[in-house]
Amino acid sequence: MSLSLKFDPKTIQHLGVKMYSTLPPALAELISNSYDADSSQVAIEFFEQNGTPKAITIIDNGTGMSLYDIQNKFLVIGRNRREEEGDKPSIQFGRLPTGKKGLGKLALFGLAKEITVDTIQNGKRNRFRLNWDDLLTSTDTYNPIIDVLDERTERKSGTVIQLSDLKRKTSFDLSSIADSLARIFIVDKNFSINLSSSTGKKLQVQFEWTEQELIKPGTPYHGKLKFLLTTSATPIPPSSGLRGVALFSRGKLVNAPEYFSESTSSHFFQYLTGWIQADFIDLLDEDVISTNRQSLNWEHPETSELRAFLSKLISEIAQDWRKRRAAKKEKEMESSTGIDKTKWLNSLPTDVRASVETIVQNLGDGEDVAESFAPVVKALYKIVPEYPLLHWRHLHESLKDGVSDYYKNAQYGHAADQGTKLYAQRLREMSGADLDGAELANLFGYKLDTIPAKPPRIQINELATSSQRNMQDGQGSLTRGLVQAFRNPINHSPMSAVVPNVISELDCLNILSLISYLTTRLDNATINNPTS
Repeated sequence: MSLSLKFDPKTIQHLGVKMYSTLPPALAELISNSYDADSSQVAIEFFEQNGTPKAITIIDNGTGMSLYDIQNKFLVIGRNRREEEGDKPSIQFGRLPTGKKGLGKLALFGLAKEITVDTIQNGKRNRFRLNWDDLLTSTDTYNPIIDVLDERTERKSGTVIQLSDLKRKTSFDLSSIADSLARIFIVDKNFSINLSSSTGKKLQVQFEWTEQELIKPGTPYHGKLKFLLTTSATPIPPSSGLRGVALFSRGKLVNAPEYFSESTSSHFFQYLTGWIQADFIDLLDEDVISTNRQSLNWEHPETSELRAFLSKLISEIAQDWRKRRAAKKEKEMESSTGIDKTKWLNSLPTDVRASVETIVQNLGDGEDVAESFAPVVKALYKIVPEYPLLHWRHLHESLKDGVSDYYKNAQYGHAADQGTKLYAQRLREMSGADLDGAELANLFGYKLDTIPAKPPRIQINELATSSQRNMQDGQGSLTRGLVQAFRNPINHSPMSAVVPNVISELDCLNILSLISYLTTRLDNATINNPTS
C-alpha cells in the first residue's frame, strides 16, 4: 500500500510558499481543518533552541482521518469539499464547513520542509511524512513516507501535525501570533485555540456595540449579521495588528481588518477593533472570497451593498463613541473633583464660559481625566466658580448666603431687596432700636458739640478726626440712600416693572457690593446708649 500526492510542482511552489509564507495565515489554514473536523480545542506548541525555531506542532481532538480520507481528501489538491459532500453541518457541533477551495493544506509547505501527519479515527492510527525537497524533485506524483498504517490503538480520535526543518529563522513572537490568530477566527465556547507560553496582549475595552442594539427588525441585514465592535480606553498601537474590523463567514476570516470607509483620518479609528460575522457570504452565487482569505471581491452587487451598509454602521458608531466618551469624561470629572460640569458651565457668563469650556474640553482629550487632570480642573474651579460674578464681589459672609439663591435663580430685584433687609435687620439687632426704612440712618447720627455730648447709637470709628467723622456721616447717608434708592422702589412697585427694567444683574451686584461695604463697617462698631 502506498500513498500518492499528484500535482504540478509549480502549483505547490506558487500557492504554498508564496501565499502562506507568513506564520499566522498558514496556521489559520491548519486550525480551519481542525475546526471542520469537529474539534473542541486546538493546541499549538512552538519549539525553539537557542532562539532558533525548530518545530511547530498542531494538536486537535477532532474526528481524525481514515486511510481513505488521507488518500482521497487530504492529499487531493483543489478538492471542493462542499461539492463532493454537500454543504451540511458537522455531526457533533453542527458546524458548516469553512474549507472550500482545497488549497489550505498547501500552507504546510509555506512553513516547513518536513511535515509529519499523525491521525487517529475510530481506533485506527495512520502516520505519514512529506518532505519539501523530495516533493520538488518529483514529476507529477509524490509518495509520502508511511510510518504507521491502520494500526489499532486505544487513543482517542484526533490529529497531530508537526512541522520541522522550518523555513523561519527568527524567534517566535507568540504575543503577536496570538493577536493575529484572534483576528482570523471567532472563537466560541465550543472551540478554543491555545498557544503554549503565549502572553497575548489584551485590550482595555471601554465601549462596545452589538447587532442587537444597532440592527433593527425589518431592516435588510437584521438576522444576517452578528458583530461585536469595541473601542479601547487608549489608542491601539498600529503594530499590534488589532486595529480595524475583521469580517468573518462561518467563523473564519474572509476580509482582513479595515474600516469600510473612504476617510479614516478621525482619531476614532485609532481606538476601534472588533469582528462582524456574515455567514451568507459563503452562499453567494459567486465565490467572492480571495484564496488567502484576506479580502472580498467588493465589486459583486451584494458585497458592494454590504460595504455601503458597514460604512454607514461604523459612522454611526463613531458618533455614538464621541457622545459616550464625553459623558464618561464628565462622570469621571465629577467623581474625582466633586464638580458638576454642566451645572458649573451653565452658571458662567457667556464670555467666561467659552474660555473655561475650551480648557476643560481639551484636558487629556478624554483620557485619564480623573488621575491626571483633576487638580487642574479643581484649580480652575477655585478661580472661576459657579456664578463667578457674585463670587468675585467677595460679599460679606452674613450677606452672601442670604442672597445667593435669589441671584442664582436670576431674581435680581429680590436679591437686592433681601440684601437691604439683612442689613436693616443687622442694624436693629445691634442697636436694639425698633426702627425701619430711612429712619435707620439716624442710628449713625451724633452731636459732639453739646453738653452733654450725644454719641451715635452705632459708632463705626473713634470720631477723633475730621476724616473719621466724615466716614460716620457717610455711613448714615449711604444707609438712607440704600433704602430710598433701592429698597423703597422694589417694595413699592410691581417687581416686573422694576426688574430688569430698573435693576439689572449688574445693578444687583453693585447694590450688594454697597451693602457688603456698609456691613463690613459694622464688624468693629461700638454700640452706645446716648442720653436723651
